[in-house]
Parts: sequence; C-alpha cells; structure tokens
Amino acid sequence: QVQLVESGGGLVQAGGSLRLACTASGSIRFSAMGWYRRAPGQQRELVATISRGGGTNYADSVKGRFTISRDNGKNTVYLQMNSLKPEDTAVYYCNGKGSYSGLDYWGQGTQVTVSS
Repeated sequence: QVQLVESGGGLVQAGGSLRLACTASGSIRFSAMGWYRRAPGQQRELVATISRGGGTNYADSVKGRFTISRDNGKNTVYLQMNSLKPEDTAVYYCNGKGSYSGLDYWGQGTQVTVSS
C-alpha cells in the first residue's frame, strides 16, 4: 500500500521560511510530484509540480519565493518556502502520480500558518 507522509508544517511569522517534505512508502515510481494547498473557505490549488527529470512549474503567487525539488532515490519531494506571507496560510498536500498506473496519490496534509 502506498502512503505519502508530509512533514515540516507549522507556525511562522511573515517573512519567515519553512521546508516541507513528503516521503512515499511502498513500492512505487512516480512521474510527476507536486504540492497543492487549500486555504480556509477556498478550493484546493496547485502550488508547484516537478517532473521526474526535474522540470518545474509554479503558481504565479509563489514564483520567486518557493522552490520545489525531489530525490527520486528516496521517493521524496520537498518544498522550500521563503518570504512567507499570511495569504500562504493553508493546508498543504503532497501529490504523486504513478508512472505506470497514472493514479494520483495524496498525503494527509500539513498545516502551514503564517502570522502577520
């Protein structure tokens, strides 16, 4: 059974930094991996994605502040978040797409709260 487990969320002041990590257990190979977030009362939105080869895509709202990276050997994806703003407050979810099945796998979410 495949599980994605996120870590690294928490409370930080505006302008601060956090690093999220997400590690997959189980025997699986992911093509794309990514981070999404859901703010209170909002729909889930894409934050950043990364292909197996390292190609990245970012939401306009986080460009220049967030950096996504991955370690294929460890089946882990990271999100370095700098210059955090109160509007970044949300539950952040890790996503992985199975290379062979095309199925989407999701983590349980980790809370990020940015105080002003």
